[in-house]
Amino acid sequence: MIASRRIVLGVTGGIAAYKAAALARALVLAGAEVRTVMTDSATRFLGPATLAAITGTRPVVDLFDDPAVSPHTDLAAWADLVVIAPATTATLARLAAGLSSDAVSATVIAFAGPVVLAPAMHTEMWEHPATVRNVATLRDDGYRIVGPAAGPLAGGDVGIGRMAEPDDIVSAIDAALAPGDLEGLRVLVDAGGTREPIDPVRYIGNRSSGKMGNAIARAAARRGAAVTLVTTAEPPDDDRIEVVPVETAQEMAEAMWRRAPEVDVAVLAAAVADFRPARPADRKLRRTDGLEAVPLEPTPDILRGIAEMPERPFLVGFAAQVGDLAGAVDKARSKGVDLLVANDVSKEGSGFGTDTNEVVLVAPDGATETWPLLAKDEVAERLWDRIVALRGEEAPT
Repeated sequence: MIASRRIVLGVTGGIAAYKAAALARALVLAGAEVRTVMTDSATRFLGPATLAAITGTRPVVDLFDDPAVSPHTDLAAWADLVVIAPATTATLARLAAGLSSDAVSATVIAFAGPVVLAPAMHTEMWEHPATVRNVATLRDDGYRIVGPAAGPLAGGDVGIGRMAEPDDIVSAIDAALAPGDLEGLRVLVDAGGTREPIDPVRYIGNRSSGKMGNAIARAAARRGAAVTLVTTAEPPDDDRIEVVPVETAQEMAEAMWRRAPEVDVAVLAAAVADFRPARPADRKLRRTDGLEAVPLEPTPDILRGIAEMPERPFLVGFAAQVGDLAGAVDKARSKGVDLLVANDVSKEGSGFGTDTNEVVLVAPDGATETWPLLAKDEVAERLWDRIVALRGEEAPT
């Protein structure tokens, strides 16, 4: 998709700007025509002459000193796609607010096509509430965000905030240039942790926040799918997503089983309780009454139920593990899924309620692929990339 496409590369002022030269080179080698635009602070990390030598055109740096009458609108009218790498905290804030105070943000605001952002900053800046809000706004506005990844940062620090590698950004650009790759598909997602009542007040539950399932549903909707989200958690504020609220494993099973035969892809990201109280009380239990035990019984196996349907959708399951992921491999082999996504919830940054996740993809034959610690939204985008590729391999030739 990149060959012969016109791409504007925007570079902003962070130490990761040095990677922009490698990205520009990779895009040129892929057959793209590349033009560049830089903030003034970016020139302190990467010389404009470097980008000029790689792309064959000088970067736009100053809107007023450039020989063109309106360089930012000229770039916007010319481009098929704009990518900002690195995208600093300040750049994300400007774009989220619709500000155009430098050459890079002015070009993006003037552009109506797909925009890919590759954030790069220290962990504390990435996790700051304002940045979290800005990223959410940008995603809702249709920006495609790749990374950041975890790893070494400036000043010897280590954590999430490292700019995605050029190859990963190229892959994101390739996907963004094929918008609507889920157009026409019907997608079913479940999310959150089920709550199994002990009495009308108390329940057995888990710490699942529903963030991963929400991210998967949002990403599918952005890519053109008709999405139904069955959830126990607070759903995304997205009118493209049909939300089915449930509470218990039984309610979730009935909702999922009823809809699964009608969809093309089902992604089961919810943390469903394996057991429920066998005889929940119909009134609040009092401490003075005493309680010797809470007898438990198994809950429905939602994943297996869909896998055994005669006309089932492409099926993706999730497996929350603690420590060894051998159980996830066994699950992938025994449950009849097309793909299993496993994560160790005991790992820092990969547990319930976090905005990041470190997952391992498990194929039905037990083959595994480990992804680094990523933002959950980025995990969702990569997961849909993989689902699209796998479904394409299954399509008749």
